[in-house]
Amino acid sequence: MAEKFTVKKGDKVIVLTGKDKGKSGEVLSVIRSDRRAIVSGVNMVKRHTKQSQTDQGGIVEKEATIHLSNLALLDPKDGKATRVGYKILEDGRKVRVAKRSGEVIDL
Repeated sequence: MAEKFTVKKGDKVIVLTGKDKGKSGEVLSVIRSDRRAIVSGVNMVKRHTKQSQTDQGGIVEKEATIHLSNLALLDPKDGKATRVGYKILEDGRKVRVAKRSGEVIDL
């Protein structure tokens, strides 16, 4: 069976540890095999790139991956870090629920 992740693309997350502790952003992609995610504006690194036909070369700043254990979902109610639970609605859908406030994350 596939491993279950609490973070999906498009989620608002906050960084719990590391150099970017306290920063928040939106998940751009999740790399399931490495248990890592790319978050906008978090874990920025500089890369020296060669010039190509489409873009100019030089030092480019972009987001690097960050481990999922260092991220927590933001509660939709108060914007603080929360754990994730699951609940089955009356219509049979399984949705993610914020443990902090009980709010449904998926709609």
